[in-house]
Parts: sequence; structure tokens; C-alpha cells
Amino acid sequence: MNPKLQADIAGCRAAHRRLAASMADVTEEVARQRSRLPGWTVGHVLTHLARNADSVRRRLDGVARDEVVDQYPGGYDGRAADIANGAGRPAPELVADVLATAAAVDAAWDLVPDEAWVRYTRSVSGALVPADALAFSRWREVEVHHADLGLGFGFEDWSEGFVADELPRALATVPGRLADVAARRQLCAWLLDRAWSPGPLSLETWG
Repeated sequence: MNPKLQADIAGCRAAHRRLAASMADVTEEVARQRSRLPGWTVGHVLTHLARNADSVRRRLDGVARDEVVDQYPGGYDGRAADIANGAGRPAPELVADVLATAAAVDAAWDLVPDEAWVRYTRSVSGALVPADALAFSRWREVEVHHADLGLGFGFEDWSEGFVADELPRALATVPGRLADVAARRQLCAWLLDRAWSPGPLSLETWG
């Protein structure tokens, strides 16, 4: 196992522990409250985290058998149905689901043969991705959606390792996400630390 993969797995495990700590006070009232994601309650986000964990474990099992496995049965529609159907469960069931599925992922990392990490699996979009990309993908999912829960953990609490890896990826998407060339110039000036340039762009600027 290469050092990058080891670091991603360690980061994912640490993120799981932080998420578990945040879920300690999830009551029925908390589970029904709005999350930071439009249209989703805390229950929706927790259910998504659990089903995403299932998708990681299932694909790790697949590469260990040298089989290409779909991320979600039924694709995007199946994913959406699972989240909608699970979001209203009692709070203890939601929390137990997230804890159990995260533990299953953490156990699965150690069961993948070294030669299997270069094998491919399939994302929900249908793209083939190498198995060794799943560790960072899951880490990212947990860090980002942990903040989406709105339970006192925010982007300010993201781990340094996650931000160091994710920030260059996110910056690479900037040119295609800005609405017009003026907005791209504005961001470029700010990144170049020009004191006379406007501050960070408002969300309305993004396409």
C-alpha cells in the first residue's frame, strides 16, 4: 500500500471518529431539523452517509473478488430512493446505521489485497475509477457532509490533511464555474493578493 493511500485511509478513519462524536447528541428533534443542504434534514444527511459507506464497502469487496461493482444499485434513482426512504427513521436507528456502516468501511480497508488497489470500480455516474481513489472519496464525503449536518462542526474544523488535498482539486474547477470573464478576472486579482482588488466573490457570482 502506497503512502498516499495509507494517509487517505487514516484520514477517513479519523473523520469517522469525529463524526461519531458529533452524533452523540442527535435526538428526534435534531434528526428532523433542517441541515445546511437545501431540502435535506439531518436525517437525510445521516442516511446518505450510511448508504455511501455501503457503496464503498461493496466496491471494496468487488475489487477484492476482481469484479467491477456499481456504486449504488439503481444508479442515481436508487440512491435518491434509499435516502428518502431512510431519512425519517428514529434518531437512534439513524445514528446506529452511520456508526455500523462506517465501522464496516474501516474494517474493509484491511481486507483488500495489495494487488487489488489498481483494479477498477464504477461510480454512480458510470465512470470507472481505481480502487485506491475510494479512500479519499470517502474521506471527502465524511468531512463535507459532517459540516452539512449543522451540528457544531463546520468547514473551520476540516482536517488540515483533507484541505491540503482537496483545495487544489477545488481550485482546478474554478474557471468553469465562474459565470463570466469579469468574475474570473476578479478572483485572479484577489488570488494574486492585489490590495486594490475586491474581496472574495459572493456566491451569486458562481454559475
